[in-house]
Amino acid sequence: MKQYIRGVLGLTSAYRRRFFRDKTAMFFTFLFPLIFLFVFGTIFNNNSVSFRVVAINNSKETFAKQFIDKIGKNSAFKVESASNLDDAKTKMSRGEIDSIIELPVVFGTPNAVGAPSGTMNVYYQKGAEQSGKTVAAVMQQILDGVNKQYGRPDAALAVSEVSTAKSGSTSFDYTFSGLLGFSLMSMGIFGLANAMPSEKQKGSFRRLRAAPFKASQLVFANALHYVQITLMSLLLMIIVGLTVFHFNMRGDWVVFAVFAALAALMVLGFGLVIGSLAKNENQAAPLSNLVSFPMMFLSGAFFPKFLFPEWLQAVASFIPLTPVIDGLRQIMTEHATLSAVAPQLGIIALWTVAAYSVATVFFRWGDAN
Repeated sequence: MKQYIRGVLGLTSAYRRRFFRDKTAMFFTFLFPLIFLFVFGTIFNNNSVSFRVVAINNSKETFAKQFIDKIGKNSAFKVESASNLDDAKTKMSRGEIDSIIELPVVFGTPNAVGAPSGTMNVYYQKGAEQSGKTVAAVMQQILDGVNKQYGRPDAALAVSEVSTAKSGSTSFDYTFSGLLGFSLMSMGIFGLANAMPSEKQKGSFRRLRAAPFKASQLVFANALHYVQITLMSLLLMIIVGLTVFHFNMRGDWVVFAVFAALAALMVLGFGLVIGSLAKNENQAAPLSNLVSFPMMFLSGAFFPKFLFPEWLQAVASFIPLTPVIDGLRQIMTEHATLSAVAPQLGIIALWTVAAYSVATVFFRWGDAN
């Protein structure tokens, strides 16, 4: 029995020494969870949530002007500028602001008893209702306080929630773009990241190297192959979305196809980076999680961006998946052209160049070198 226990303890000690010699394993065991704890702790422990809004005052009443001034001084709001309502809606569709507060011409007009009355409009983007509805709730709370000051329990001042959705659009139409973006990321990262290390272990890449075959050729060949596979998967999702969930495509299919192909090419670059660096699947798995998790949770696909602190919102705008989802949503629901999504295409182009450069330069064939 002593010998048995000694053997178990000895093997346990050997495993422990081997573990602490593996810097990669230590990073993903101890530091990686702390990174996510920091990110999500920052998001959900953010007690000073602020909303980026545009305040448009069409009323000439003194009360309306004073009300707009109070919004600008309220720490819950960060007021952005816009030339008119259409300009503000464009900014909201691009994710530059969270909501629009519009005071109609009659807002603040004294009623029969001299108290200000009227209904303000709070606009929100369909598919991102959380921020708009929260802004509406905050504004209603403020107006309720004003109503009480004037002794008006019948709510002379009120809030009306207005969606910017066009006729015929549904909630699914606006969430579908996020699902497509997530699908692109899954195919691009997890597919290549698992396939390339497996080929290395089989010795396939070493045989190609003896051909001779350049690393750049191998990288681009894998990219072209997986772009085709990814777009086929995307096409299948679209067919199901159209036939089963009655998705209403409001944009141009050619524009969508071009943008989706460029987005797929970019996302696949990150899969190539992981597949190029990783020697085996055990290394590829944690690297894939390291790259994909920030994309999933910071791109706005799962959590509304207004929950993030301002500095994290700025960082999230440069997360590779963010321009993909934003661009797809604008094309699919707002009939955006390629020129309209030029900012997203610019960020995608930068990430594409960076990813393929790293994948080509640091590619490992799988041998000792």
